[in-house]
Amino acid sequence: MHARGQRSRPSKPRGWMPATDDEIREKYLERAIRELNLLTRELQECELCPRGQLMPVLGSGHPQADIFLLKYAPTQAEIEEGVAFYGRAGSALMKSFKRLGIDPLAVYGTVCVKCPIADTELSSPECRARVLGELAIVQPRVVVIMGPEALRELNELDVPLGRHVDERVGELQKLTPACDALYVPDIDAALDDYASKREFWAAFRALGEWYAAFPPY
Repeated sequence: MHARGQRSRPSKPRGWMPATDDEIREKYLERAIRELNLLTRELQECELCPRGQLMPVLGSGHPQADIFLLKYAPTQAEIEEGVAFYGRAGSALMKSFKRLGIDPLAVYGTVCVKCPIADTELSSPECRARVLGELAIVQPRVVVIMGPEALRELNELDVPLGRHVDERVGELQKLTPACDALYVPDIDAALDDYASKREFWAAFRALGEWYAAFPPY
C-alpha cells in the first residue's frame, strides 16, 4: 500500500531484463557448490562413526550431474585419497563412459559408507543417510546403484516421492517421478574376474542407451 499522494514505484526497475537461461543455470550451480561444500564440512566434523583420524570419503563429479553413481563402501585406494571412485573403479568407469559416449562431466559419484571404518556395520545410519543430502543437491536424472548393499541402503532411505527399486539387473526403473534408477552389479567385485566384468558391462550398457535417448536440450 502507498500513502495518499505518494507516487508508486514501477513494479520493475528501469533497465530490468529477465535472467537468461545461462544465468539461471549459473545461479543453481553456485548454490549446489555451496551446499556440497557445507556437506563436506559436516562430514569432516562427523563424530557418529568410529573412524579415528581417517578422513571421510567425499563424493566427486559435477554438482548438478545427470548421472549419480552410488556404491556401498569405499576401497582402500578411495580411503587413502579421500575421494569416491578413485583408483581402479574410476578408471574402469572412464573407459566405459568413453565406449558409451557419455560425457564424464555429466556424472557424480559417491558412497553410502563415507567414514572409513574396519567394519561397515559400525557406520552410523544417520551418517549413511547423508546420501539423501547429495541427491537433493545434485538432483540427478538417473541413479546407478552398484551392488546389493547399496540397493538395500537406498531403499531404506526416505527419498522424497521415492519408490522401491527392485534387484533387476540392467533394467531401468523409476526411483522418483523425475529420476530413474539402474541397478548393476558391484563394480569393485567385477574387476578381477572376466565373467563378472561381462556381467557388469552387460548391465551398465543400459546407461548408454538411456543417455543416447536423452534430449540434448
